[in-house]
Amino acid sequence: MSKSKNLASISLDLDNQWAYMKTHGDAGWESFPSYFDIFIPNILKILDEFDLKITFFIIGQDAVLDKNKDYLSAIPEHGHEIANHSFNHDTFIQLYSKQQLENEINQAEDAIINATGKKPVGFRAPGFSWGKDLFETLLKLNYEYDASTFPTFLGPLARKFYFASSNFTPEEKEQLKNLYGSVTEGFRPINPYFFKVNSSKIREIPVSTFPVFKTPVHLSYLLYLAKYSEFLMFSYLKSAIVISKITNSEMSFLLHPTDILGSDLIPQLSFFPGMEIKSSKKVEIFKKILTILKSNFNLVTMNEHHKLTKKNTLLPLPASKSN
Repeated sequence: MSKSKNLASISLDLDNQWAYMKTHGDAGWESFPSYFDIFIPNILKILDEFDLKITFFIIGQDAVLDKNKDYLSAIPEHGHEIANHSFNHDTFIQLYSKQQLENEINQAEDAIINATGKKPVGFRAPGFSWGKDLFETLLKLNYEYDASTFPTFLGPLARKFYFASSNFTPEEKEQLKNLYGSVTEGFRPINPYFFKVNSSKIREIPVSTFPVFKTPVHLSYLLYLAKYSEFLMFSYLKSAIVISKITNSEMSFLLHPTDILGSDLIPQLSFFPGMEIKSSKKVEIFKKILTILKSNFNLVTMNEHHKLTKKNTLLPLPASKSN
């Protein structure tokens, strides 16, 4: 590990086809259609090619289905970290009671352990839908870190764009009114820190945004820029890396399956932004980005990031976003 490079972790929210359909309000998600047979072997091959180990956030509902278990068990077999992404993938998890949160996280954990043989120590809520009760529950359940915060000013704009392309009823939109957070999220730190929880603390590793400006740098956003200009996309990423070095910032780089898969392979998700880009093109861009990240950062899993980082600021526990 180079002493001249800052830390960066790469994580992948393993949202399956049904989860995108559910979040979009599409019928048929209840049969849990899956693209794991296409996606997981492909992403593992790419990561092996780059000799990279990342963190996969797994949904519990996928882990209980026999059709998915061989694919999920292959992830730790390739040396990657397993983490918890809830059981039902509800993007309004901040509205759950403490008991509902505990049940949700435990149910997912049991399913993940059964499918992969690995106990998760990290959690990320769907839709960045965190709250005070979530952090207290994670600490109670002996989780070491959370990765649910997304410090950007653009949350309301992303939510408005998402609602415009969805099939939600007014009641469902009201339930999801905190999806992606408020403008105030942009004032949160971009480096790892601790939340103080009563007499203890839990690590928070935010999804990275562009230092100072707080615009997204995750792969989905980069692909959005690539639709207009690949030169613009790579210039934007390289600028974010330069500013990260100047500000001594670490990075937590977020991936989704739709960053690798296009509608040429999964036509059912053609509604999702960026799906018009062919899968082969997405893979080409992804590999170039991995090369850039690997040359500029010490790339680790999120649990390693938690243990190795020297960013240990202690912050008070925030109020729930629903408050």
